[in-house]
Amino acid sequence: MTRPPSEQALIDRFSTTYQRLASSQIMLDIERAVCGCDYGCTSWTTRFEADTAAGLLGLGPGTRLLDIGSGSGWPGLYLAKESGCTVTLTDLPLAGLKIAQQRAESDGLDCAIVQADGTALPFKNGGTDEGFDAIFHSDVLCCLIDKQGVLESCRRVAHADARMVFSVILIAPDLSGADYALAANGGPAFIETDAPYSEMLDRAGWTITKHIDLTADYFTAFAKMFALEEANEDEMVRVHGVTGSADILARRRASLIPIERGLLRRELFSVVPTA
Repeated sequence: MTRPPSEQALIDRFSTTYQRLASSQIMLDIERAVCGCDYGCTSWTTRFEADTAAGLLGLGPGTRLLDIGSGSGWPGLYLAKESGCTVTLTDLPLAGLKIAQQRAESDGLDCAIVQADGTALPFKNGGTDEGFDAIFHSDVLCCLIDKQGVLESCRRVAHADARMVFSVILIAPDLSGADYALAANGGPAFIETDAPYSEMLDRAGWTITKHIDLTADYFTAFAKMFALEEANEDEMVRVHGVTGSADILARRRASLIPIERGLLRRELFSVVPTA
């Protein structure tokens, strides 16, 4: 599949980031202080949020969980370890999947790992007796161009009684032109949407059962991450290089104000297939 250069560049950047984060104990310590995990993750899912998602998804032994955009394994592997469910991890950056495989082996977990595009999931169509029972993705749609395609692909592989939970960073509605530009500049690469997520979900055949505003928690985690990265700038330079470290901290600064002002939001959706 041929991708727009901007999307391929983001995939390549994530691939490099997973390798760098997983190789630094200090970066893993920062992750543990902010999110409560040490997988080398790039999403903002905290352990509390992961536990909340597990409850909403009804995870347990025998549940088939699909984690899309799983990166280096957080929180898919954690959810499998804590609940006893079976998990399939999917993503495009191969480096992250290899790190996840190593973590699964060290944690004694048997999981399936598939390099796959979220818009074209390589699994059988869901149905009464087939498909995944639970689907999860965290801060993935805001990093992809074809958000509608991902939601439709998820619906195709979902069991008739499946549940899906996902978080996403988005631009607050009804902003002035200046505030919208500030939010768009501070958000993930493909944060802008042509329609609200509620409309995209409806078109893809999903019904919202729970909608949670995570913006306050997002700001707390973001501000803490930024402060710890600045306090460990020497390690940031060692891990990411001078230019890479400066770029990361500059992007953090561009995000901090719109998050604090509520121009950038982070929300969680729990959905089921539309009857």
